[in-house]
Amino acid sequence: MDVLKIATAGSVDDGKSTLIGRILYDTKSLTTDKLEAIEARSKANGFDYLDFSLATDGLVAEREQGITIDVAHIYFSTKTKSYIIADTPGHIEYTRNMVTGASTSQASIILVDARKGVIEQTYRHFFINNLLRVKDVIVAINKMDLVDFSQEKYEAIKADFETLIAKSDYKEQNITFIPVSALQGDNVVDKSENTPWYTGQTLLQHLEELDAQDVYEEAQVRFPVQTVIRPKKDEFHDFRGYAGKIYGGDLSVGDEVTVLPSLTTSKIKEIYFFDQKFETAGRGSSCTITLEDDVNVSRGDMIVKSSEKPRVEKQLTATVCWMDSKNLNPGTNYYIQSGSSRILAKIKNISGTIATDFSGEDTTKNTLSLNEVGKVQIQLSKPLAIDSYSKNKASGSFILIDSQNNNTSGVGFIE
Repeated sequence: MDVLKIATAGSVDDGKSTLIGRILYDTKSLTTDKLEAIEARSKANGFDYLDFSLATDGLVAEREQGITIDVAHIYFSTKTKSYIIADTPGHIEYTRNMVTGASTSQASIILVDARKGVIEQTYRHFFINNLLRVKDVIVAINKMDLVDFSQEKYEAIKADFETLIAKSDYKEQNITFIPVSALQGDNVVDKSENTPWYTGQTLLQHLEELDAQDVYEEAQVRFPVQTVIRPKKDEFHDFRGYAGKIYGGDLSVGDEVTVLPSLTTSKIKEIYFFDQKFETAGRGSSCTITLEDDVNVSRGDMIVKSSEKPRVEKQLTATVCWMDSKNLNPGTNYYIQSGSSRILAKIKNISGTIATDFSGEDTTKNTLSLNEVGKVQIQLSKPLAIDSYSKNKASGSFILIDSQNNNTSGVGFIE
């Protein structure tokens, strides 16, 4: 069964948690005890309706303030697909949390309050989706019940959002607009009678038809080596396997491969899933491969098809989203983690910050503070196999780790 990973985004009180709770309720994915707890809590709060946001807001501060602070992951299934929803916070102070939640998602739901329309936070959320190259975006125009299900209001918001699309890398076929009322359930799982002018699918119907692949079809094969397997048993005395996860494409027995950064070459001899052999392993597979030649391969190396080599460089330029309360400054040292490879890196230069409303760059700033996004040049201590993020997400992204306290300080997307 396919698994579709979805991130939600929206400003405070736009109804993200309520929307997710409504999906869980209407698909009968809430357990009896969870539903009883929601009913009791809603009644205690004086509501004459079920507060579905209680299904996702787990922190006490979230329930008390009615906002989302941390990223919550919610799991549910239909007959055809399994879903993982990352309920991400909408406030600017938690931008780093939204980046974290959306980084592994194939689709994103951006909520827009029908009363407020497209606002500053909407720009930021769409910018992050564009930066992360989330494949499909659903713009859920929520709280339609509070504007009397006005088609005119819906069309005005849609027109405003389309000006954003023109500034982004998205094509219009990857953006879908749906008028919903999360509280009442209109067009969430079931078709609403209140919007006869809307002829499209409900939110769940649209999600059911989305492709669950998490990489672009044109991406090339990348196999970061997680560990070298050398069994201690006599019967496997000569066995030397390389375990990892395949990104971007398929690997088959007989493929000519190159080991990076050493540039040694060989052919794939065997492919194992546990104790079973296969001729081909598809993208997304975690497997063990052996090579025909006894070459030197270590954790952190990358195995690729010889006809699909990435760049191997000691410096790179990337768009970095900063996640640390301590500013990022030129001249500072960090560890850069890309795949299973971790090497020392020095911040060579920060050429400016990038406005998240698509208005351009501020080249007068040479530092990044918490939640800011900017262009950064990085010098590496040794060569690293990389791709541009637009071509391969796995080998085109990295995290920056503070060399003193081992905290994850930033995430980068290579140009």
